[in-house]
Amino acid sequence: MAQYKRQTAYKLKIGDLNIGKRILDEGRFSFLELGNKQIMRINIVANVVDKFVSEEKQYISLTIDDASGQIRIKIFGDSFEKFSGINQGDTVMVIGMLRFFNDELYILPEIIKNQDPRYLLVRKLELEKEKPKEMEKQEILALKDQIIDKIKQAEDAGGVEIEKIILELHASPDIINQEIQRALEQGMIYEPRPGILRFLG
Repeated sequence: MAQYKRQTAYKLKIGDLNIGKRILDEGRFSFLELGNKQIMRINIVANVVDKFVSEEKQYISLTIDDASGQIRIKIFGDSFEKFSGINQGDTVMVIGMLRFFNDELYILPEIIKNQDPRYLLVRKLELEKEKPKEMEKQEILALKDQIIDKIKQAEDAGGVEIEKIILELHASPDIINQEIQRALEQGMIYEPRPGILRFLG
């Protein structure tokens, strides 16, 4: 009998979810791509800043904020009673699945657990300690690949504007410009006219 393998619940900041690339399969959300990770399940510590309840529809919406960004938790049906005691002002740890509907990324929770507010700082320090070793290099490598792909795809059109790349990629403009400069110096791409990039190989 095949054993069900549970997805890893990645410890992230909400801000990380905003820079990840949403991968859709025939219009349905598959996962969030962040560096070399395919993220479907997350573990976040944040403050509940807003709560909406519909008793009639057995629906709760919680907006959480961890100072890097905000995201909504949507609670339906059987989970309504289970999580109805979570209130605005609570600090919570949330483990759940990422979902995407109506152009909104949200969390479908498995666990919502009240925490001491100081736990927010503990998690922040934990993530800062992990990030340089584990995610930063991978994120930059993935970003470099995305930049090169955009430039390759625009070859038939005679190149792509740097501004277009910055608008389309979920990353800091400074880091995008830094990686473009690096690729120019390595001779992978060239600038036939100011602000336009082409692929050299």
